Amino acid sequence: MKFIYLRRVVQKEGKTMQNNKLAKLIRFIYDRDYRFLHFSQLGKYNTMDDAEYLRRLYRSRMGIDLNLENPTRYTEKLQWLKLYDRKPEYTVMVDKYAVKSYVAKKIGHSYIIPTLGVWERFEDIDFDKLPNQFVLKCTHDSGGLVICRDKSVLDMEAAARKIRASLKRNYYYSSREWPYKNVKPRIIAEKYIEDHNSSGLRDYKFFCFNGKVEFLYLSEGLENHQTARISFVSLDWKPMWFSRDDYKEFEVLPPKPHNFELMIELAEKLSSGFPHLRVDFYEVENQVLFGELTFFNGSGFTRFNPIKADYEIGKLIKLPTN
Repeated sequence: MKFIYLRRVVQKEGKTMQNNKLAKLIRFIYDRDYRFLHFSQLGKYNTMDDAEYLRRLYRSRMGIDLNLENPTRYTEKLQWLKLYDRKPEYTVMVDKYAVKSYVAKKIGHSYIIPTLGVWERFEDIDFDKLPNQFVLKCTHDSGGLVICRDKSVLDMEAAARKIRASLKRNYYYSSREWPYKNVKPRIIAEKYIEDHNSSGLRDYKFFCFNGKVEFLYLSEGLENHQTARISFVSLDWKPMWFSRDDYKEFEVLPPKPHNFELMIELAEKLSSGFPHLRVDFYEVENQVLFGELTFFNGSGFTRFNPIKADYEIGKLIKLPTN
């Protein structure tokens, strides 16, 4: 009876008790979805069939069953596309090094952030040859990022741990984003960029559906979750009627970027022929720079406020009939 009571308390007040070790233990015992999330992060389900894994993961992350037979929500359709829309070129498009040549051929080299070096092992990096400021990225995942603003104070051990851990990970297994499955793990160094005209480097992420931009989200300061801001923005530069539940919005939208219309034009050119693609740009000193291409925004697990947005955005994706 005591365990039943504790379980009800945890279910009722789980958010306020999330830092309580006992609450987490009880939840682990009684909550099947919570256990699945825990073990999936440890790679215990790497051999599980993709469709079954995504059904389990979607239930655990979103709290509802995944409908793959007749998907209607935006987040459901992204899971469908993970399973049934697979083309070899997608691997190139998510490779943070290979995508540069791919994009340059389509829109030109002037939009590409310069690459300072490419390596397969951290110990192969000759830091003496790198400038004082640079960015290290892993080509095959999301999160393997080291930003160096001053080489003289760079924590080399922490950087090595982060990069080496990332090199060992196959990002595909965590959420079954197929394009990442066969990307060759490498490290690249890029030129450090910053926008002196704003309070921080802003990222303009354009949501494209069948080659047409419908809206974007503007982000700033994502290195610090507490101070980060993300707002969905319409093409006439007004806040959209929906938001994400994991980040605060801008209280006041920053000014529209100088090259906004050019960004839209480039995004539509890069996204032509794809059911859905997110195209990211920066604007630095009034120059447009390419960021990345993303097939599955938030890996298809974004929680929208209100929930209606998940359905409305879902209508914009026309799934391939073949």
